[in-house]
Amino acid sequence: IPREHFIAAVKRAMLGGQIVPLFCGSATLTYGLRTLLKKMVELFPSPVEVPPPVAAPMVARVFKTLSEAHVGDVTLFRLHAGELKNGTEVWNAEHETTEKLNHLSIQQGKERLEVERLFTGDIGSVAKLRNTHTGDTFCLRDQPVRLPPMPLPESVATSAVVVKQRGEEDKLAAGLHKLHEEDPTFHFEYSSELGQTLIHGMGERHFDTILHRLERKFGVHAELARPRVAYRETLKGKAEGQGKHKKQTGGRGQYGDCWIRIAPLPRGTGYEFVDSIVGGAIPNKYIPAVDRGIQESAERGVVAGYPLVDFTAECFDGSYHDVDSNEMSFKMAGILAFRNVAPKCRPVLLEPLVDLEVWTPDDVLGDVMGDLSGRRGQILGTEPDGRLTKVRATLPEAELYKYSTTLHSITHGRGTHRQKFHGYAEAPPEVAAKVAAENQKEHSDHREHAGVG
Repeated sequence: IPREHFIAAVKRAMLGGQIVPLFCGSATLTYGLRTLLKKMVELFPSPVEVPPPVAAPMVARVFKTLSEAHVGDVTLFRLHAGELKNGTEVWNAEHETTEKLNHLSIQQGKERLEVERLFTGDIGSVAKLRNTHTGDTFCLRDQPVRLPPMPLPESVATSAVVVKQRGEEDKLAAGLHKLHEEDPTFHFEYSSELGQTLIHGMGERHFDTILHRLERKFGVHAELARPRVAYRETLKGKAEGQGKHKKQTGGRGQYGDCWIRIAPLPRGTGYEFVDSIVGGAIPNKYIPAVDRGIQESAERGVVAGYPLVDFTAECFDGSYHDVDSNEMSFKMAGILAFRNVAPKCRPVLLEPLVDLEVWTPDDVLGDVMGDLSGRRGQILGTEPDGRLTKVRATLPEAELYKYSTTLHSITHGRGTHRQKFHGYAEAPPEVAAKVAAENQKEHSDHREHAGVG
């Protein structure tokens, strides 16, 4: 068969959806890339073979945002319909604002070549737009069009990120914001509860790329760290007791005295305070201070220093002094009462659980399930899903660190997973003891580093 006949036949078959060419190579080692590019030119149908609908209203979609030194943000977009002239004022359908596309360009590697107009199918770029982000739609204001959102993969991995040098925290936040603009599959947040900046993405290689770009483009030297876990504590029993704060140092003293009952509430109920004082044993104006003291102490927990949740505290008796009592004294009484009573209520540690779905080839199904069991996972079931098997499981969030890397290794890159928060459950005693010891050591190291004796 003459080569030109073969090429023509392949093109026709591809256009008809009869064949899909498969090329093998390695982007990391650059194997096969030149062959792929050459065959794309030689075999793939050319866009110019389809006449562009120039008469259609202009519609374009922003598919990427780059941050370049000395230039700022560069917006890349594809023209889906119509044509676009340099200097045109377009309508951003997502933000309902106008943008003027000056210095309209096309990318040639790292260079940008200014052009007077673009046609359907062209990829253009423009710099320094004010309110445009990846995924936005450009159209004409009098002919508004909003393209459907681009499908993005869900994040499958989470890590903490810390700067290597103090004082670079603001630069880190600014750099992460810019990188999110460039790559919407990457997300970040600062967790005030955990005291960490968390990044979410597609795995460790993705995170390594983020760190490399932070250093290269923004001069931020950062590294990954294990994310802390948002544990909780709760109670399984009831108890009552006294909290009495009395201090006399000459002159006006401090006096607050309260009796409280503490009992557990159903999971997810939260905190409840009950005022059962009768006969003026504690003046009404001091009752809120007792409540604040209990809540403040509950934030530090009983088992391992984590917030105590889902309990009720009833203040039912107490005493006061006409001169020495004040709000601060009764707040301290509430703190002391909680510290005295809560440990008697059978406190336990709660750990967050995650619902996990894993898609794996059958030949490594046993290895995947064994790994999940080793992470204290509860297998809920399996079911066929196309050529793969889907495994459903629930397991502790703490056991999922770097799971995407492990799954990639077990399945040789053929497995995928997704996860969502399930809820809280009581942690085994050995886990609670380990978490308590680690938390105590972390606080001890922090005090030592801060010079606190």
